[in-house]
Parts: sequence; structure tokens; C-alpha cells
Amino acid sequence: MTSTDVTTMFERIGGSATIDALVDRFYDRMDTLPEAQIIRAMHADDLGLIRNVLKRYLTEWTGGPRLYSVEKGHPRLRQRHIGFAIGDAERNAWMVCMRGALEETVVDTIARQDLDRALSGLADWMRNRQ
Repeated sequence: MTSTDVTTMFERIGGSATIDALVDRFYDRMDTLPEAQIIRAMHADDLGLIRNVLKRYLTEWTGGPRLYSVEKGHPRLRQRHIGFAIGDAERNAWMVCMRGALEETVVDTIARQDLDRALSGLADWMRNRQ
């Protein structure tokens, strides 16, 4: 297989348009679902800035253009989130929002399952409290 045969997750899910829709639906869900209140409280009233940060991060994380690290450097996600108590409840609330957003935006079932699995691992890794 040559490097031109490799398809990134970014390409598999539909590129920037899908990332944008995914993040928008994720934060819409966080802003409205009762089960997401625990993580919504960790965010500023205006979600506009964090939406853009997550869009840039997920674009790069899924294999798209380097939009996050050129501005912010290495993600250091755990370090950036250490001030927030993230346990099972917070992890699960984040995944409820993300899974709903994935269902709404990623058409390819296999790609959606693969991305869900990867995001679940990321959410697991972000826990910093029991």
C-alpha cells in the first residue's frame, strides 16, 4: 500500500464540513441535554471560542490539516484539563453528547463506529478523578 492509498478518518467522515457539523451538534447537545449539565457547567457561557478550538483539534486529530498545533502547540489535553474534575460522570456526559452528535453527522456507519471507539478511548484517558 502506498501513502496515497491511506485514507484518514478526516477523509472517511467527510472532512471539514463534517467536523464543523459534529462539533456544532456536540455543543448544542451539551447546551441542552439535562444529562450534560455536569460538563456544561465547566464551560463559559459563550461556547463560540471553544467550538472553534475543538473544530481545529478534531480536524488535526482525525488526520486533517494541522490547524490546532500550529497555534497552540502540542495538545497536552490532560494538562489543559487538569483544573476540571473529570471522573466517570463527566466522561459519560461528554460521550452522550459526542455519540449523539456522531449519529447526526457521520453517515458512514463503520467510520462512525471507529471514531466513536477512538473518542471513547480519549474520554477514558481524560479522567483525572475517581
